[in-house]
Amino acid sequence: MRIGFASRARRVIVVLCIISAPVAAPTMAADNGFYLGAGITESKLDNIGGSVDLNDTRFKLIAGLRPLDWLGAELNYFDLGRDDTSTALGTTRVKSRALAAFAVGYLGLDPAPIDLFVKAGLARWRLEGDLGSALGNVNLAQDGNEFAYGAGVQARLGSLALRLEYESFEVENTTGATLYSLGVSWTFL
Repeated sequence: MRIGFASRARRVIVVLCIISAPVAAPTMAADNGFYLGAGITESKLDNIGGSVDLNDTRFKLIAGLRPLDWLGAELNYFDLGRDDTSTALGTTRVKSRALAAFAVGYLGLDPAPIDLFVKAGLARWRLEGDLGSALGNVNLAQDGNEFAYGAGVQARLGSLALRLEYESFEVENTTGATLYSLGVSWTFL
């Protein structure tokens, strides 16, 4: 039986939370300040130009500020994937990326070093490539701004946090972007 990325990521988070709880007992308070992070992302962006699907394992970069235990702000860069496909109609090449700014609300599950969080903000996305068609290749270059939202859980061990997240936003002429990610962040100031 094949287990999906999101299912594996949830299992890893649960195991790490259980293991880290006794070790992290002295560091229950959130480690507030500036943080940087990165993650492995399973992204899904379907029906691009009516025929291309991007379902790819890529990456995301995170920069954020958590001034209060319950509130933060975050900037995320997403590589949403790329696809090169040859068909009878021609070669299709598509790639996509996005930059999103979020306000983040945290709920600490004290005494465990675990935070639940929700986030909402704005995503600036970009699609580019060439779509093979009966009329020849059609150049694709689209971008836009859309409302973005997400939720997640993180396990903290001092300045280090392991995160499991879901994020979503609309992308014009597609079914929208859906992302699941497993990441790590480090608070340094």
